[in-house]
Amino acid sequence: MSDITTLLHAAGLKVTPWRVRVCAALLAATQPMSHAEIEALLPDVDRVTLYRVLDSLVAAGLALKAVDPRGVFRFSAPGARRRHGDHVHFRCTGCGGMFCLKAPPPPPPKLPRGFRLSEVEFDVRGTCAQCAKASA
Repeated sequence: MSDITTLLHAAGLKVTPWRVRVCAALLAATQPMSHAEIEALLPDVDRVTLYRVLDSLVAAGLALKAVDPRGVFRFSAPGARRRHGDHVHFRCTGCGGMFCLKAPPPPPPKLPRGFRLSEVEFDVRGTCAQCAKASA
């Protein structure tokens, strides 16, 4: 927990029990989580408090916020982008889950003169095994 406290201090945020617990949950997660998934992990947190904590962590750069194919916001620790930049992701259009595939992403495209590439994301979409089984 002292590492999380240090991160919060370095980001200029007040250290609160909920910020520490939410940071810990994001750091332990194996894939980006929705607000509802985080709320299920921390059932004693107030829904509005969780929204505020997540917003403060995103604003401070301690959490990443992205929209999944179903339009649901998903949150992850900032190091997740580095851990997930070297392979392709499968995003389920049924449940919104993200799954890491053991496949390297294709090389980035050649950009026109003067353009600078800052980020590449490569996702494939479809239905995960659990959603496919449920719809069969």
